[in-house]
Amino acid sequence: MSKPIHIRAVDKTYPPLSPVTTGIKGHCPRCGEGHIFVGFLTIRDHCEICGLDYAFADPADGPAVFVQLFACVPGVIFVVMLEILARPGLWVHLALGVPVLILTGVLPLRPIKGWLVAAQYTTRAQEAGTGALWSQLHNKND
Repeated sequence: MSKPIHIRAVDKTYPPLSPVTTGIKGHCPRCGEGHIFVGFLTIRDHCEICGLDYAFADPADGPAVFVQLFACVPGVIFVVMLEILARPGLWVHLALGVPVLILTGVLPLRPIKGWLVAAQYTTRAQEAGTGALWSQLHNKND
């Protein structure tokens, strides 16, 4: 296992943080105190505490894919099983099924997007040819 990398920014050393805990909470992956989001899914330009530039953050369609593949499955199974077992009227599907599908499709988006942004920072994920950006953002202490 490799030794942890400490990031130095503005003469302060930040210990490595878990992308799961910081990302799900929507906190900065470097300091753990600032915020990633300015709105529900809009990523800030930079952290208001440590100044980390979020230009590297590009989760693209990842959050939507994870939600569709994993979070929405229980909601769809619920609606299908409701129809198979109870055969309720349309109003029951509208009253129960639609809110369940909206909740399972919308609520997980923010924590998953935060986790993906934090994981990009932690693993230094980047597009090919953007190594200069990471070398500007990070100074490694060996």
